[in-house]
Amino acid sequence: MLEESTPSHSTIDPYKFLQIVPNADGTLTRNCSNYPSTVATPDPSDHTLLVLSKDVPINQLNNTWVRIFLPRQVLDSSFTTKLPLLVHFHGGGFIILSAATKIFHDFCSNIAAKLPAVIVSLDYRLAPEHRLPAAYEDAMEVLHWIKTAKDEWLQKYVNFSYCFLMGESAGGNIAYHTGLRAAAEVENLLPLKIRGLILNIPFFSGVKRTESELRLTAILGVNQSSFLLQQLKDNVIK
Repeated sequence: MLEESTPSHSTIDPYKFLQIVPNADGTLTRNCSNYPSTVATPDPSDHTLLVLSKDVPINQLNNTWVRIFLPRQVLDSSFTTKLPLLVHFHGGGFIILSAATKIFHDFCSNIAAKLPAVIVSLDYRLAPEHRLPAAYEDAMEVLHWIKTAKDEWLQKYVNFSYCFLMGESAGGNIAYHTGLRAAAEVENLLPLKIRGLILNIPFFSGVKRTESELRLTAILGVNQSSFLLQQLKDNVIK
């Protein structure tokens, strides 16, 4: 059985490891070159695309926005079935990456095409500039935006009674907490109905290490994993 121990020092620089630079004012400078972005592709005339995508602002004061993914097949006049909706929250330890990051853009495109489903992927505020619960608040805001959205893709192609919250890593954590909050105000979200959560390796942590954190300690070494986890907690939660 894995044993907990208290590290005396770290053998890894978490900022160098994550390609981020802490600034004196509490912000981060992020190196985006290691995580390339993909632009949205909303033009239906490009027949090489199985999925169209577009960016829509949500809260301009908070600079939050969504990328909506629409399977091309729904544009066929013979396609009359409205699709389920997946609301996606990207990973990145709450501190890096974006809804436009290529790995998440490609992931959402593939899911939208294969299910098929319409996906709304949220670009939420990042810590430490905006510590938790800011990301949770952004997630709830996007649910309320969806239920009243005048966006043509959502109105024309989405079955609002079949909505799922989806996320990986930190995004899985956001999906979980958003699900808890949504359960407390079901009537206020109608006609949007949350049917379930899709949690892909969700990140959860606390004062006491979880079993998965202990396994990470065994893999990376006590000093490395403990220091990384502590730095994340110190910079993410308000």
